[in-house]
Amino acid sequence: MPEGVPLAVIDVAGFVAELKRHAADHGFHVHDERHFVETYSLRQMWEVDLHPEEACDGPIDLHLSLEVDPRTLLGFEDAVLKHEDEDTAPDGFTFPLHFTWTLPPLPEAPDLLVLATELAAVGGLDLPVEVTAIDSIPFVTDAPQRSLTMVAKISVNLADVMVDDVDTPSCDIFNRCKDVSMYLLQHAPAWLGEH
Repeated sequence: MPEGVPLAVIDVAGFVAELKRHAADHGFHVHDERHFVETYSLRQMWEVDLHPEEACDGPIDLHLSLEVDPRTLLGFEDAVLKHEDEDTAPDGFTFPLHFTWTLPPLPEAPDLLVLATELAAVGGLDLPVEVTAIDSIPFVTDAPQRSLTMVAKISVNLADVMVDDVDTPSCDIFNRCKDVSMYLLQHAPAWLGEH
């Protein structure tokens, strides 16, 4: 690197690689990864497709997405450079990390309030899960088909990423993700009308 050219204070690609490794350590199979960059704003989106190893043949998929706002990243780098004499990294800078579970259309869809209540207990305070449903009608003579989506959102502290904290996000988050996935896997056959 030529003299005077600063290095990035955090390695986002390395962090995403650690996320994938962490997910694999907690019983998930990684299937695909995508990285998008908006040419105008330079906003980035990292996406990883995975599922619990018990659901290789479906019906559950888990989608991880990390949104990188360039203003947040630059603000964090400025704060680090201003306080480079200090031992601790500046707090208050975060990226959103979303965990999204999807299921195919469900002929015997569950009651949304009951499902949301049960998933709240499974995810706990560390991983609050939002439940949404979409009803689609392919033809006017068909009954509605309900698809469910469950989303959990957490904030990734850039200070933890900078100091290479291997527990960011914590093991408990991935344990909770596995618990939510196993809950959905256990109940999916009844919702799909398989038994």
